[in-house]
Amino acid sequence: MDMILVLTIFIVVFALAFDFINGFHDTANAIATSVSTRALTPRQAIILAATMNFIGALTFTGVAKTITKDIVDPFTLENGSLVILAALVAAIAWNLITWYYGIPSSSSHALIGSVAGAAISAAGWDVIHYQGFLKILESLIISPFLAMGVGFVIMSLFRFLFKDANLTRTTKGFRLFQVVTAALQAYTHGTNDAQKTMGIITMALIAAEMHHSDVVPEWVRISAALAMGLGTAVGGWKIIKTVGGKIMKIRPVNGAAADLSSALVIFSATLLHLPVSTTHVISSAIMGVGAAQRVKGVKWGVARRIVMTWIITLPISALIAGFVYQILRLFF
Repeated sequence: MDMILVLTIFIVVFALAFDFINGFHDTANAIATSVSTRALTPRQAIILAATMNFIGALTFTGVAKTITKDIVDPFTLENGSLVILAALVAAIAWNLITWYYGIPSSSSHALIGSVAGAAISAAGWDVIHYQGFLKILESLIISPFLAMGVGFVIMSLFRFLFKDANLTRTTKGFRLFQVVTAALQAYTHGTNDAQKTMGIITMALIAAEMHHSDVVPEWVRISAALAMGLGTAVGGWKIIKTVGGKIMKIRPVNGAAADLSSALVIFSATLLHLPVSTTHVISSAIMGVGAAQRVKGVKWGVARRIVMTWIITLPISALIAGFVYQILRLFF
């Protein structure tokens, strides 16, 4: 069997595995607040999130095209199939490490850092499309701060609008509303995160000369959506525990505010064809909502630990990918 075909099959398998892991790693963030406030049972939340993730993943392809062509040029990438395989192995390894320790790190940072690291290891620094890469980095960096600001504003608005409302009735109403916001958040997660895997597979097909444009093939869209939906169904309870309770005490009103804030930021990024970290956005929205109520109510020690993981994920995943690429070269 042709070696390029073998590598491409490996890439598709590893890419779908990454998408599956993304489902239980990152989607846990999307349902954490609704589970912690008991707006939904864990089983209900997982079924809802898996369904909405699948639908969201089939809706858009703009982010996939950005991943396909804005980091490196798949049409000219030297040893492109091996580079992409190394990137996937590194991203999966980092995701599993952070999942094991219950740290809500970014699958997006891991994947993008891994692609860049493997490409540099293969062809040097000049292989990177710096304009496109910096655009992606800007969206990854700005989106958490934007989510924190939006969370602060929406929570402040809720506090003003419902300051004289009956507490019991308001809590019940926001618990019902949180079912809607959880569904919306899971949908937006699918519209952005699943597309990263679609972009990687499309890049691999181009590098192997099996595809000749950045248009995502239909089978890639469907398989990526299914992989993420199945991963969501497995669940990620360690990360739910961190996001749903360790950052701040979640109640229905602030849970709904956090869900709505993060969904707005993620969906806006999807419409602009920009990949963002759903982990960063959701965690930051929770911090913003908590700060709007009481700054001391946010457990900033846990928040600092999360932020440190955000900072180190991209360079560490890049280094791992560069190392993996050099190892794979010995065998292929």
